[in-house]
Amino acid sequence: MSAPSELRAGGPDELVVTLTKAGRTKIRYPAELVRDDGVHVTVRAPWAAPGVRDFGFVRFEPGDVFTEHYWRDRWFAVKEVRTGDGGLKGWYCDITRPAVLADGVLAVEDLDLDLWVSADGSCVLRLDEDEFEESGLAEHDPTAAGAATSALDELERLARSEGLAGLLS
Repeated sequence: MSAPSELRAGGPDELVVTLTKAGRTKIRYPAELVRDDGVHVTVRAPWAAPGVRDFGFVRFEPGDVFTEHYWRDRWFAVKEVRTGDGGLKGWYCDITRPAVLADGVLAVEDLDLDLWVSADGSCVLRLDEDEFEESGLAEHDPTAAGAATSALDELERLARSEGLAGLLS
């Protein structure tokens, strides 16, 4: 991956995803634009971090492919994670402010809360609630904190009932 200052969208079907957290850039990576209907943006990108990230319940590693779904009107992003040979690992969901796409950059602000859903739907895990509490968002932006917790509740309800597939189509 290029150094962050060198990342640029290379063509009409390419863009740069920029994920910020607490006002700092957490990661930037190039992605292929799959679809943008004006509200729902879908991109595809290989695992962008260096090396393997083992969460215990899933491993993200070189060769994995993420099909990422962002919304301009929803407080979450859903990332379908597949192995390089196409096997579904599951869905990693970030609770975020609504995404903004401008000038070839898809900007997303991570609000700490996450949800993992295994490929077969049997494992649904709420993640990083302690980080969310420690972030102080509830004190300095209670409206955003309320939207974030509601988004996490909505995703968990969907994951435990009909699954996330209908949301992503």
